Amino acid sequence: MDEIIRLDEQFYILASSALPYGGTRVLKHGKTFGVFDRNGDIEAMGLGEQGIFYQGTRYLSRLVLRVGQSRPLFLSAAVKDDNSELSVDLSNQDVTEEDQIVIPRGALHVARSKFLWRGVCYEEFKVSNYSLHTLELPLSLRFESDFADIFEVRGTHRDRRGKRLQNVIEDGGAILSYEGLDGVLRRTRIECTPKPFRISASEVQFRATLQPHEKTSFYVSVACENEETARNGWSFHTASAEVKSELALLRAQSCELYSSNEQFNTWVNRSLSDVDMMIAGNPERCYPYAGIPWFSTVFGRDGIITALECLWINPQIAQGVLQFLAQTQATEYLPEMDAEPGKVVHEMRRGEMATLGEVPFGQYYGSVDATPLFVMLAGAYYDRTADRALIESIWPHIQLALAWMDDYGDMDDDGFVEYFCRSGKGLVHQGWKDSKDSIFHADGTLAEGPIALCEVQGYVYAAKVAASKLAAMLGHHEHAQSLQRDALDLQDRFEREFWCEDIGTYALALDGAKQPCRVRASNAGYCLFTGIAGYEHARRVAAQLMSDDFFTGWGIRTVARGEARYNPMSYHNGSIWPHDNAMIASGLARYGFKDSAVRLLSALLDVNVTLESHRLPELFCGFRRRSGEGPTLYPVACSPQAWAAGCVFMVLEACLGMTINGNTGQVAFRQPRLPESIQHLRIHNLAIKDARLGLSLEHLGEDVKVRISHKQGQVEVGLRSR
Repeated sequence: MDEIIRLDEQFYILASSALPYGGTRVLKHGKTFGVFDRNGDIEAMGLGEQGIFYQGTRYLSRLVLRVGQSRPLFLSAAVKDDNSELSVDLSNQDVTEEDQIVIPRGALHVARSKFLWRGVCYEEFKVSNYSLHTLELPLSLRFESDFADIFEVRGTHRDRRGKRLQNVIEDGGAILSYEGLDGVLRRTRIECTPKPFRISASEVQFRATLQPHEKTSFYVSVACENEETARNGWSFHTASAEVKSELALLRAQSCELYSSNEQFNTWVNRSLSDVDMMIAGNPERCYPYAGIPWFSTVFGRDGIITALECLWINPQIAQGVLQFLAQTQATEYLPEMDAEPGKVVHEMRRGEMATLGEVPFGQYYGSVDATPLFVMLAGAYYDRTADRALIESIWPHIQLALAWMDDYGDMDDDGFVEYFCRSGKGLVHQGWKDSKDSIFHADGTLAEGPIALCEVQGYVYAAKVAASKLAAMLGHHEHAQSLQRDALDLQDRFEREFWCEDIGTYALALDGAKQPCRVRASNAGYCLFTGIAGYEHARRVAAQLMSDDFFTGWGIRTVARGEARYNPMSYHNGSIWPHDNAMIASGLARYGFKDSAVRLLSALLDVNVTLESHRLPELFCGFRRRSGEGPTLYPVACSPQAWAAGCVFMVLEACLGMTINGNTGQVAFRQPRLPESIQHLRIHNLAIKDARLGLSLEHLGEDVKVRISHKQGQVEVGLRSR
C-alpha cells in the first residue's frame, strides 16, 4: 500500500506510515540543486518540493532506498559545514523471508554520502555488516521523474505538457526522458557501479555477500542532461575532490571572523558557506542565486542586496553582480517583459514554462528597485575597493540606469519613481514586497497604481548621491553637481509628501491618485538605510520600529501589529525577514541608534541558535517571542536564501560602525558596539586593495576596544566619535 497520498496540491503521510519526516536537506551546485528528506531520499512529502532540479526542471522526483522491503531506520543526517556533501547514517529494520528473520534489526550500517557537481548527483552507499553472521545484502533504489517545471511544483496548473518518453534500461543503469513543448529533450541518466543485480524501468537492485564486519560500497550517479550538456565521466571520488576545492577557493575570497561566542561563530560559518554555495558552479561569475527551492536563479534585487551585505568581507561578489547586471540591462521597450531602456533585470529563468512564455520570467524586468540599487551598489563598491577600471567599464550602464529613473521610472513626472505592471502575466507589485496584497491603505483597501514606494525614493536618492561622487571621480563635474542637486530636491519633496504625522512614520507608498498609504511598515526603515530621512523623522521611525507593535523579540515585523492587513503568518504583512532587519539595522546605526542595531543582532543570533541547521531562512512568522519557545517557522520559506545568509555581516558592520575606504586605505570604526554575548571578535585577512589586515575587538563596558593584530601593506585603522 502507498504510504503517501495526495490531497489537492499537497502530500500527506498516512498515520499508519513509519516514514520519518524531519525536514529537508539541501545541496546546490550551479544550475542544479537537490532537496532531500532526512534519509537522503526523494519522496512526495510536505509540499512536494523534494527532487533533483536542473535549469528549472525536476529531473528526479522519486529516489527511495530500501533494505529488503523496508525503508531503513534513520540514525543521523548532516550537511557538511562547507555545504559540500550530505551524509546520512542509516540502519536496517528486520529483513524477513518466508516469515523468517534473515537480517536482524540493526545488523547493517548504511553510510550514505551525496553531493552535486556539474549537473550530476553523485552518491555512495557504504554498507557494513556488524553481525556475527554472513549476510546476503538486498539493497534497492526506486526512482521516477515527472520532469515538472519549478512553477508546476509551486502549484501552477498547465493545460498541456510535453511527452514523457518510455524509460530505457541500459547496461548498468537507466535513462528517463521527456520531450518538452519547447522542443527540448531532457534526460535523467542513472548509472550504477558495480552493475546492479537487477534493473527495471523504476528500480535498481544490488546484491552482495558480506562476511561479519565486512563492508562494501555501491555508487549511483544521476545526471541531468539536455541538448546543451555534455556527458561527463567523473568518478565519485574525483568529483568530490573538485567540489571541495571549488568551495575552498570561494571561502578564501572572504575574510575570517571568529568570536568568543561559539553560537555566533556557527552562524557566521554557516552563512559564509551558504553564500558560497549560492555562487558555486554558476555560469555567472560570483553571482549568488537567490534561494532554494523556488528562486535558485539570477534575481537582480537579491543579488544586489546580498552583495551589499557581504561587501566588506568579500567585494568580489559585488564586482560579479555589477558586471552581470550591466550585461543584461534592458535596451528596448518590451511591455510583455516589463522591460524599458536602462532597467535592470529582475529575474531570469530557463525552464520549459519560461521558454514558452507561459510565465514571463525568462528574462523579466518587473522590479522597480533593482535599477537604483544597481547604482547604489556601484557607488558602495567603489568606496570599498577604489576599482576605477570597473566603474569606467560600467559607467554607460550607470548613466542608462539614471536616465531610466528620470524618464520611464517617473511615469507621471511628479519627481517620484513609480511602478505599474505592463505585462499581462507579470508582477502586480514590483518592490521587494511583491505579494498581491502587500501594498494597501489604512482601511485595508489595496492600492492601485502607478505606485511610488517610500523605500524606492530612498534608493533613488542614494543612487544619485553615489552617482554624483562617481561622476566627480571620473571628471564629469557638471554632471556630478546636477545629480547632487537632484538628490537634494528629491529629499525635500519626499519629506513633504511621504511623512505622515498622524502615524508618526513615512507612508508605505503613494498610490496612483497620489494618496498616501498610511500604513506602519518596515519599508520606512529603508529611508534610514539610504539617508533620505531627516534626523528628527529618522528618530521617530527608529523608536516605532523598536516598539512592541514591530519588534517581537526575534526581529522587526514587515507590518506593524494593528494594521488592517497585519497577519504574522503572512508572507509580507507581518512576518519577519532577516534581510529586512539587516537593512533596518544598518539604517539605525547610520543615524546613531546603535543600541537598537545591537538588539537586532542579539535577536537574530537567538533565532539562529534555535534552528537545527543554524541557517536563517528567507522569513519566519511574526509572533511575539514566548519564554521557552523558539520562533514559528514559515512553512514554504526558502532555506538557504542568499540575502538571509548575508544579513549577519551587514548587521555586524552596522554595530561596529565600520567603513572601509579603498582610496585612502583606511578602516574606520564609529562608536563600535557588540552584544554582551560577544566579548571578543577577531577579523582576519581583511583585504583593502593590496593590503591585508587583522583586527581584534574587545568588549569593555559600553565600549569596544579595537587593536591591530596583523598588518601587511599600507592600511590605517581609526576610531570616530561621530
